[in-house]
Amino acid sequence: MDRTMRRSLSVLVDNEAGVLSQVSRLFSRKGYNIESLAVGTTDDPKISRITIEVLADDKQINLLSNQLRKLLPVHSVKLLAPEHAIRRELILIKVNVPTSEIGNRVIQIANIFRASIIDVSPTTLTLAMIGEESKASAIENLVKEFGILELVRTGMIALERGTDTIYEDTKEKGEFNYGKNVL
Repeated sequence: MDRTMRRSLSVLVDNEAGVLSQVSRLFSRKGYNIESLAVGTTDDPKISRITIEVLADDKQINLLSNQLRKLLPVHSVKLLAPEHAIRRELILIKVNVPTSEIGNRVIQIANIFRASIIDVSPTTLTLAMIGEESKASAIENLVKEFGILELVRTGMIALERGTDTIYEDTKEKGEFNYGKNVL
């Protein structure tokens, strides 16, 4: 029996108003909560890449993928296998550091996690870290004792490892020539 687990979908869409709304409505109409969502343009400013994470089993994710492919502004949909994907998110954390001793402890934690200190004030340090979800959660839990003033996480972004790309799954092969040699 298929088991429900967190699945990562990578979707290429037209970069225009209303497309993200159309995609997210599809998930809500089908009764799925989007666990993580990240959107940004690709090397072609006319195309955006959406990384969506959702809890689903094999049958459900195939249904969602097929429904996404039917949307006009969608060029490609690819399910990213966890063992063949690089998944990362950015976390920004503003931490309360009322004393230099606490500031030094926060700096030590930042160093252990290879986080960058991107802003300093007399009573705060702002950290930035890119990593897997578990790493982001771990640093968040460690600095919580000092007082988190603000925190934001981007949501997961992902790419396949190796030479496989999302462009292999476009609706019409060869429709987009993203730096590949087409003969």
